[in-house]
Amino acid sequence: MATKKPTKSGKKPAAKPEVTKTKEVKATKVVETVDESPVIVSTCDKPLKGFFAKKFDSNENIVTIFKTPKIWGAVLGEIIGTMLVVMLFLTLGISPLYLIFALAGIYVAVVGLSGAHLNPIVTVGMMATRRMSAIRGVLYLLAQLLGGWIGLIIVNAFRLGSTTSAELPSMVEVTGESFWMVALLELLGACVIGFIFARALRYARKQPLAFGFAVTSGLTLAVLLVYVITQGFFAIEGNTYMFNPVVALMYQILPTAADSFGELAGAAGIALAAYVLFPIVGGVIGFYISDIATRLSAGGYFCECDEPCHKKIEK
Repeated sequence: MATKKPTKSGKKPAAKPEVTKTKEVKATKVVETVDESPVIVSTCDKPLKGFFAKKFDSNENIVTIFKTPKIWGAVLGEIIGTMLVVMLFLTLGISPLYLIFALAGIYVAVVGLSGAHLNPIVTVGMMATRRMSAIRGVLYLLAQLLGGWIGLIIVNAFRLGSTTSAELPSMVEVTGESFWMVALLELLGACVIGFIFARALRYARKQPLAFGFAVTSGLTLAVLLVYVITQGFFAIEGNTYMFNPVVALMYQILPTAADSFGELAGAAGIALAAYVLFPIVGGVIGFYISDIATRLSAGGYFCECDEPCHKKIEK
């Protein structure tokens, strides 16, 4: 057994203290907290928006909108689509059987170009709810008016070249006695169309066929609803409703003769108010009803999607 050598002083060296390495473990206390706040689960990849916030590209204005050819494709789509709609109504008239299939085909063909408004009440409703910029909305309105006139010219050209004496259809003349009934019927029908169009927007891009049938079903519902009211309660014959200001203008709602200019202007004002102003107001109301219902069903939250894109889940 080895022994330690003594030092020169004769004393044994002190033994080195043993060093032991120990790991210091910090104890952590896990505290469970219960968060009573609701969890917001997003089902939409678009940002959260306020009710009156812009839901279109904020960079779109009168300067930037013409930098790409997309706007011209959209305008052309509105011209062609509205032209076909006017030709359909001037030849086949307002028949739910034709509306569902013929209009559905037009909407499906045009929705990829412009969103298939084809109606000023839809365009103004989109602008009023800030889904569309003002400059784009004005271009759409001009395109719809131009397309309507082209459709009227085409149908009238065939009529003039035919051997029969068929006349173009026209709306029932609105008088002071019938103004409020016609105006409120237009308001009601346009409100239904605006609401259903706003709800159908979710299908516009990925499911154009569903979008087309949803929109035409809304128009058919408005026609049937007003038809039952007019025939069941008032027994009125003739076309007293249209729910499309452009088509109504092509139906010759403006008078062409009167005893004086004042009487002519007054009759034109009454017709424009009944078939243009009130339907546009009804369309705006329908869009806002859709937005309010969407906001409420989403638990008080709203985003760019036209469906409850944020669900409120209580813990």
